[in-house]
Amino acid sequence: MTAPTTPTPELWSIAETAAYLRVPVGTLYQWRHRRKGPRAAKVGRHLRYKPADVRAWLDNQAA
Repeated sequence: MTAPTTPTPELWSIAETAAYLRVPVGTLYQWRHRRKGPRAAKVGRHLRYKPADVRAWLDNQAA
């Protein structure tokens, strides 16, 4: 009998995050370099964003 697995939250690619924020992908790379944008994690050689982190960062920017 195998234990049930909990689904992992979906992660957004840099293109999906850029589309959500309506900014160019290059802007996200610049923000990351300047430590200005939403938190991202490297998965292998790719950047991935948690949707909740992106939304929280966006809410914080509007405040």
